Amino acid sequence: MSANALPYRPHNHDACVRDALDEARAICQSRNARLTPIRQRVLELIWKSHKPLGAYDLLGMLAQEGHNAAPPTVYRALDFLQQHGLAHRIASLNAFTGCNHARERHTGMFLICQGCRNVHELTSDAVSGAVAEATADEGFVPTETTIEVAGLCPRCQAQQATT
Repeated sequence: MSANALPYRPHNHDACVRDALDEARAICQSRNARLTPIRQRVLELIWKSHKPLGAYDLLGMLAQEGHNAAPPTVYRALDFLQQHGLAHRIASLNAFTGCNHARERHTGMFLICQGCRNVHELTSDAVSGAVAEATADEGFVPTETTIEVAGLCPRCQAQQATT
């Protein structure tokens, strides 16, 4: 998804999904990792939704499509997607969202709208640098960093102002 493509800004969402899946296939091929049909479908469902999806949301969607997937199948698919940087877990929501920067090692920063529940992955070298500097000052070596910022997106702010 481009830097300006946000759930509350017009964009070609089908292109976002297509690009994310193409990128996932290329990443998996370059790493000799198997992007099985169920893993790909889980990733596609995640990307089709701007809202993060929980494992049981995904399980229900797969069941509606006629897949006979059990919870361990979905959890294994989600683990694979996270291991390869294709999806992030939003801990505060216990849900998953697609990664916009799958080829890059980066700080996961998310803007989570408490109104519409959309999530946007944020990129900020300044914030990443500040976190790296603060952890280094403490002699701490982070293995993973995730920042979740809850608030209201511009669309929900505008709706709230009119009510």
